[in-house]
Amino acid sequence: MKLPSHARYAPSAITSRPGYAWPGGARLAVQVFTNIEHHAFRAGLGSDSTMHGAPQTQRNYAWRDYGNRVGIWNILEMLDELGLPAAHNCNSSVLDHMPEIGRAIAARGDEFVGHGRTNAERQDTMWEEDERLLIRQTRDGIARHAGAAPRGWLGPWLAQSNATPDLLREEGFGYMMDWPADDQPFWMATRAGPILSIPYGIELNDSPAIVFRHATARDFARMVVDQFDEMLAQSARRPLVCSIVLHSFVVGQPFRLRPLRDALRHILDHRDRVWLARPGEMFDHVAALPRGVVPGSEMLAPA
Repeated sequence: MKLPSHARYAPSAITSRPGYAWPGGARLAVQVFTNIEHHAFRAGLGSDSTMHGAPQTQRNYAWRDYGNRVGIWNILEMLDELGLPAAHNCNSSVLDHMPEIGRAIAARGDEFVGHGRTNAERQDTMWEEDERLLIRQTRDGIARHAGAAPRGWLGPWLAQSNATPDLLREEGFGYMMDWPADDQPFWMATRAGPILSIPYGIELNDSPAIVFRHATARDFARMVVDQFDEMLAQSARRPLVCSIVLHSFVVGQPFRLRPLRDALRHILDHRDRVWLARPGEMFDHVAALPRGVVPGSEMLAPA
């Protein structure tokens, strides 16, 4: 029996790969992401705090907009207090809507990641040329605020069409995070050359955990600690990436910040054993490793 498949990457067991280290000899990389989103009013797609698939109303629009007016500032202040770097998955329209968000990210030296124009839409139902336009408008919209085009991509709702990896590579993106297939980066094939898949947490992610599965704030903080502790132990055998995903309108709520702050402090108690990374830095490190070390790297041009 032959099942539908793809030609983006080959099977690869994590236990059979060559070993390598992160900068400073670390074996575990820790990434903190925020998702900063802008939604249409009473239209399009959007999460709801009470039920899945609820109609778009002024209530759930305002709940999500809390993330831009209050939540992201709570999160940034917490990250500043802890001295934690971060990457920010930004809808390009949110930076036009509230330019001060972009200025705050730039002032921290953090990384902007392309996250579509708005989370009121998704790209997997678009014609290819419409999707290319979406990617270009996102890239150029973020560049106006960041001073440079984003190097990486996370699609709204992690949605991709069959052509998305090709379009991203053709439009200058070096990595994407829409394929949560691994705890290590791996190279994927596109018609324009390889693109790097960087691990991104859909389990260690406040939106599905808290909004859809109804975990409490302390449940989520415990998940962060358990994931980190287990991966730190596993990293003695192989290099790993622990990604923590935060949405400004979810953990940006004050009562959720307190247990999360404690969980992040737990990680920082092991600062000397981990690499606190942004995804662009991870891309640079992985791209410099010898061919044959990272899955799919045989597609790279010889150094």
